[in-house]
Amino acid sequence: MKLELAGWDQSWAQAFENHQDQGLQPGRVFTHNRHVYSVYTESGEITAEISGSLLYRVDEPELPVVGDWIAFRQHAPGDLAVIHEVLPRRNRFSRKAAGRAFSEQVIAANIDTLFVVCGLDHDYNLRRLERYLAAADETGAFVVIVLTKSDLCSNVEELLNDVASIAPSVPILPVNALSSESVATLLNHLDEGRTAALIGSSGVGKSTIVNQLLGATSQTTQPTRDSDGRGRHTTTQRELFILPSGGLILDNPGIRELHLWSDTGSLDTAFPEIETLAEFCKFRDCSHQGNHGCAVREALARGELSQERWRNYLKLQGELRHMALQLDQNARRNAKQRIKKLCKAVKRNQKR
Repeated sequence: MKLELAGWDQSWAQAFENHQDQGLQPGRVFTHNRHVYSVYTESGEITAEISGSLLYRVDEPELPVVGDWIAFRQHAPGDLAVIHEVLPRRNRFSRKAAGRAFSEQVIAANIDTLFVVCGLDHDYNLRRLERYLAAADETGAFVVIVLTKSDLCSNVEELLNDVASIAPSVPILPVNALSSESVATLLNHLDEGRTAALIGSSGVGKSTIVNQLLGATSQTTQPTRDSDGRGRHTTTQRELFILPSGGLILDNPGIRELHLWSDTGSLDTAFPEIETLAEFCKFRDCSHQGNHGCAVREALARGELSQERWRNYLKLQGELRHMALQLDQNARRNAKQRIKKLCKAVKRNQKR
């Protein structure tokens, strides 16, 4: 099997050069279940686990995830392979892990295109879509909005205009996930050797889209609940597929909570008009909270900026500030712990 089918190129080959001298081989993670990985290699698909050394050396967000290129060793065909290194990522799509702890959960790595999927039914929510766009922007990947269930919606054009108003520079594709011809429009944004990921809530049709692109029923699907249109988490693990067209598509379980994760987060791309308005405020340090000469407040008063969008902007901005504060506190605490360990080690050596 050619690694190029999995997205291998010259830059990945250069990143792998140092590991080749150590007798390691390259591969790409296609599925991941706890610490067991399915890896695509030149000799076919293999099963691998992480080396104890890698587990010890890196933090959890740096461990392999679906989409990562890794360096592994396999002593004989059929043996369980051992992952020794993760090649430097081009990007990652992350969120704050569920729960109270402030830790990063990496959902996918090395993504060229992010399809943000939203259903034109009970799932339709502009504020949630703004959150997804803000998170997607952090990856640097090319973003496309996919609006599914267009065949069940009676006011598609109206909703398309609403979405376009919050994402004027983002391609928007209304599709019927049950139609292979309709879903094929996604291929215009997915060239050979490129990797795309589908992100969105449960029940929006992500797995159905994957099946249409593959031309086969590889992913199990279920209908949404009639009462509220909510999905049922049919997809339980992330999986990367090679498409007949030559690209790759990553299916993700539905995301119920998407808390932004970034220590340098910016909402410029997700809310471009607010950032543009802020440049015309009378004072550079304008808080936009009623200051004289505030261009943002003037736009709100004229109805040029919706109150809902402004409130969501403030909410996401607050999340990023809180996250940055927590990360800074964690960094200081970790630094103190490292210094204590070094001091203890020095004292032990002095006593010898």
